Amino acid sequence: MPQHSQVEIERKYDVDENTEPPFLVGVGAVATGSKPETAELVATYFDTADLALAHAKVAVRVRRGGADEGWHVKLPAEEGRTELHWALTDGDDVPAELIASIGQVAPDARVGDARLVPIARVTNTRTTVVLQDAAGFDLAEFCDDHVTSENLRTGGTQTWREWEVELLSGAPDTRSGRTALLDEIEERVLAAGAVVSASSSKLQRTLGL
Repeated sequence: MPQHSQVEIERKYDVDENTEPPFLVGVGAVATGSKPETAELVATYFDTADLALAHAKVAVRVRRGGADEGWHVKLPAEEGRTELHWALTDGDDVPAELIASIGQVAPDARVGDARLVPIARVTNTRTTVVLQDAAGFDLAEFCDDHVTSENLRTGGTQTWREWEVELLSGAPDTRSGRTALLDEIEERVLAAGAVVSASSSKLQRTLGL
């Protein structure tokens, strides 16, 4: 079984290299922002040779660096995505218990006995600001990502910058409230010069899906 799971609700935006991040204090219930923290994140993604997981909108990765390093499985959910988390291992062999769980949590992913192999590597220099309300609860995090990706199937590489806004535990407890908060932040983000990302994930962008 995974160590823990969480629902990931986020929005992603493409942005030019020299664009300044928006000032988000005062948006909705946002009363303050933390000091920016920067981390180097390196994620390797795994799939079958015919991309059975990617076509089912499932992602398996191991990430090194940052607060949530470890093995992750990301799955479609009614709102956002569900992320399952396992502890980091020494090597890049996909843990057997993770593989065994895929058939249970993602029956549409036709993996069977196929071997999971590395398909993409994403290196991300991420600067994160945590947005809090007046009571000190974490509402969301704003991430400024400078990304380099490699498609391990084709050898192709890409570089881009994106902004990501992800809700945290102190976000509104209703779907309408969460949507309203994201909409208000998005208005400020778009005014700063960003555009809504055409790709739903870094993996899909790397693979060209």
